[in-house]
Amino acid sequence: MRPADEAGRPRTSGARDLLTGDLLTEDRAPVAGTPAERPSAGNRTAEPPKRPVKRGRQWAVLWLLSPAGLVMAAFSVAPVLFLIFTSFTDYNQRTLFTGEFSMVGVQQYTDMFQDPEFWKSLVRSVLFTVAMVAGSIAIGTAMAQLLTRLRTAMRMTVTVVLIFAWAMPNVASSLVWKWLFQPGYGVVNWLLTQAHVFGDMTNTDWGQNASLAYLSIWLLVVWQAVPFIALTLYAALTQLPVELPEAARLDGAGEWRVWWSVTLPFLRPTLLLVTIMSVIWDFNVFNQIWLVSAGGPDSATSTLGIFAYKTAFVSFRIGQGAALSVITTAILLGITAVYIRNLLRSGEDL
Repeated sequence: MRPADEAGRPRTSGARDLLTGDLLTEDRAPVAGTPAERPSAGNRTAEPPKRPVKRGRQWAVLWLLSPAGLVMAAFSVAPVLFLIFTSFTDYNQRTLFTGEFSMVGVQQYTDMFQDPEFWKSLVRSVLFTVAMVAGSIAIGTAMAQLLTRLRTAMRMTVTVVLIFAWAMPNVASSLVWKWLFQPGYGVVNWLLTQAHVFGDMTNTDWGQNASLAYLSIWLLVVWQAVPFIALTLYAALTQLPVELPEAARLDGAGEWRVWWSVTLPFLRPTLLLVTIMSVIWDFNVFNQIWLVSAGGPDSATSTLGIFAYKTAFVSFRIGQGAALSVITTAILLGITAVYIRNLLRSGEDL
């Protein structure tokens, strides 16, 4: 029997509400001093009060970040600011020896936009970038799909080969590539001659023919870009739920329909990422073009990168070359902004 108080009423020290756990009195109201402020039965734990962050801790975070910030400021921010500043001057060969220059405002940009060679280089860059990105994405996607069909041993072998091709420095690979297409003793010329398809190509100079030069550079850039794209897309394909293509096949869809309606939508965020990165890389291609054809013949392969190099370091119009670099950077920033906008629209995290 429960003990009673002086008035003869039973004590309620152990009586609690079954939902909230609050200590109840005789009229089933929470006793003073009990957690009556609890918001609901599903959220019983009250949040502890937030402690204000001390100023000392804020300064400690800044001190810890300062080494990396100084490095970024010295090697990233400062050169970009100096480049922008130089684009508004008449910086040239005389300035390198005397240090004298004058501010010309937007004159360098005005001259650049009035130069027909700038627009030709821009068109070449855009068209060549589209061709390289399309080839890289198509072959890389096919290679990623192939990796999903291979057995373990063969898949590991192909993966190692792709990594070796990707890890090779582009300067070294470009020089080897030029040797392969060299007239007189190039391996590719010899193989094509032995195939008896294009006639005798032993003495064909690929760098002195605009079409062949573009083809050679295109093959080189695609060969260098495919490993990254293939391995990235293969990693995404391994995350595809097996139930999705199986359900599509049970509904009567063929392999092509399964890939188009199931696999491709699943790969869309990753494809968008590698496409934007490929556009940025291929738009800035310089080593491969310069080492294979040097922008020739007759500036036929002169893209914006080659044009900027010749303007700044061959003609020594450094201010105009800086303006051209700023324009190129602005174009790439615009492309990146489009990518980030699409990324946010799709609901993906940055």
